[in-house]
Amino acid sequence: MSAAPSAALTRRQATTQDIPFLLALRQQTMNGHVIASGAEVSDAHHMARLMHRFECAEVLLHEGMPVGLLKVSRDPHEWVVIQIQLAPGYQGGGIGTGLLAEVIDQAASAGVDLTLSVLKANPAKSLYERFGFVVERESEFSYEMRRKP
Repeated sequence: MSAAPSAALTRRQATTQDIPFLLALRQQTMNGHVIASGAEVSDAHHMARLMHRFECAEVLLHEGMPVGLLKVSRDPHEWVVIQIQLAPGYQGGGIGTGLLAEVIDQAASAGVDLTLSVLKANPAKSLYERFGFVVERESEFSYEMRRKP
């Protein structure tokens, strides 16, 4: 399937009925990065990451079918991009970049810092740097990045 234009995507709040899709999406999109970073790959670890701040999760839909996840916590003093995940057929067409740009604009309008964590082996780090995120610290497996408004 070719990438859909971002305008063709809609969103809705994630529900518990979305968990099987979201778990499979996480496994499909993250296993390679997790393994390459040397971190743990298990269903339990993926489920824990999926459920973290689940109330912030939005399912991305194309023609009514789930194709991705956007999870951003919007706390009063700092926003966190927790997860942006797209099914492989929707990657590489600018959708993730557009979603990130939208969140950055919203955070800047709100006057809050935007943070995220990226696995060391995930090439998305260079995208985040192009958008003005800087590495504040690193752990064994990931970089913690921040962008000021």
